[in-house]
Amino acid sequence: ELKKAAFKALEHKNFLEFLGFVDSDNRKSLFSSVKKHLSTELREFWEERFDKIEGGIIHNGKFERYFQAFRKKFLPLIHSKSRIQKLFNTKTQQEQVEFHNKQWNNWRWRFFFKLFFSRFVMGRFGRDKSFMKQVKFSVSSYILKKSKAHLSSLHCQDNYLLEYILKGNFENNLPHYARKKNFESIKKNIDKLVTFHGFAEETFSKYGKFNKFNLSNIFEYMNKDDFHTVTKNLIINAEENAIYVYWNLMVSRRMSVVSKELTYNESLSEEMTKRDNGFFYSHIIIEEKQ
Repeated sequence: ELKKAAFKALEHKNFLEFLGFVDSDNRKSLFSSVKKHLSTELREFWEERFDKIEGGIIHNGKFERYFQAFRKKFLPLIHSKSRIQKLFNTKTQQEQVEFHNKQWNNWRWRFFFKLFFSRFVMGRFGRDKSFMKQVKFSVSSYILKKSKAHLSSLHCQDNYLLEYILKGNFENNLPHYARKKNFESIKKNIDKLVTFHGFAEETFSKYGKFNKFNLSNIFEYMNKDDFHTVTKNLIINAEENAIYVYWNLMVSRRMSVVSKELTYNESLSEEMTKRDNGFFYSHIIIEEKQ
């Protein structure tokens, strides 16, 4: 709702400034314009939490703060700023592999990475520990393996999420919604965006059936029985030819295994997985209701 109000109230330059993409001492004044487009309830909510806005709202999520801790406290013990920049410099595939193997993947990187991204630390500071219940193997070793594959590839050179994790902001590539070429189109159509806070079942009751679903990686936080129940509910409340997109991180889940009403688009899923900026995920799953 806050981002939606910011689109309505601000031009692109001030939009970036307000959300935290660029430094600013002007967020209090910008919020005065933005809050006019918020409900009374939401305006009061954000007024009570203005410190989050003042610090740049895009930096104040739990996982963002978790990455900040890694970047500020651990990364300086491992790599210099110049070496971090070299990771993103244009190189051939072979040069990228050699840079990773000879300069990046040292013992300090492996030691601190495994420490910080361990099940205990991630469950305590990054994710709710209950999210790890379905994971049956070493979390840190898995993520280290995924990072090795990505940091050895050309895709990492323009990965804005990786840049945010290692540098603390988006220097060269903004997320798509924040890019100037997309801003006016989104601003023009922003009232088509409807937000709803509640369970999916309530959404279906209010809005009817849907034809596209972005489900993040919610399924791996569920046990198998809950996964089956939610899958069936999502299928019942979907239009014919509905598309489902979701991620697997450390727990394998696929709706089409539960129901034959769905078809797994393996080739597109594999293609998107290779291109995914969220390199720590194991797979993007794309399925269609028949």
